Amino acid sequence: MDIEQHQETIGPRTRCLARGADWSLYEHVCLAGPRDQPFEERHDAFSIAAVLAGTFTYNSERGRALLHPGALLLGNHGACYCCGHDHSEGDVCLSAQFKPAYFAEIAATVAGSSRFRFPASMLEARRDMIPETVLLSAKRHDRLGLEETLLRFVTSVVRRLSGTVAEPVRISALDERRISRALRYMELHSEEAIDLDAIAAIAAMSKFHFLRVFRRSIGMTPYQFLLGLRLRQAAGRLLGSSETVAAIAFESGFGDLSTFNATFRQCFGMGPSHFRRRKIAP
Repeated sequence: MDIEQHQETIGPRTRCLARGADWSLYEHVCLAGPRDQPFEERHDAFSIAAVLAGTFTYNSERGRALLHPGALLLGNHGACYCCGHDHSEGDVCLSAQFKPAYFAEIAATVAGSSRFRFPASMLEARRDMIPETVLLSAKRHDRLGLEETLLRFVTSVVRRLSGTVAEPVRISALDERRISRALRYMELHSEEAIDLDAIAAIAAMSKFHFLRVFRRSIGMTPYQFLLGLRLRQAAGRLLGSSETVAAIAFESGFGDLSTFNATFRQCFGMGPSHFRRRKIAP
């Protein structure tokens, strides 16, 4: 099923934000839950979907992955896949899609081969990918600025994955369900003070086992994941509101302004005030 057919099937939950001759950007809002039966779909373009909210499973030719906020879903042209919401309801994704010829041109330069295909089904949430995903989801874009951001985005992903053979991470169904509960809790309460005892209890695991399984599943520690949630939330509010930097920092869960400023600068390469003033589009 191609993206246009899929859009007709699910109606207003998928909308095209922008489109060029050989690329497109979609916002996909899924309302499925544990009672909904997953169905098979097919990638008719090379797809990189940034998960903005929600947790779900993704089965593809490259294995099964537990998608989470900040993670990137990777889809190869022509590959079949199936998404499931076994443990929670709904998700929001921003999907960048590239026609095969355009992707081949990018891959030839970045990966050294026009035949490059994604070796994994997911790229875990990473702090160095936050700026690209935040800018893609910003509403203030012109066509040129958006495509430049898209190219930086796909280049970063292909460069990171080229030359690697990523083995699918396998966790038990029980641990997957437990980690999903913890992810959802952290997403909904990211602005609150969260300690390891609380989220390990939600996952019904000992703290040691929870840390080990979480890192194996998500590719980072719970603190690193929580920090990414807070940074994405703060950056989005900087671009979309007139609130003071201090108010955004505290309401996003940062305990003090100096810590927020330093962490934000480390991630985005500039302070929050400069980021807000940055010219993204007319």
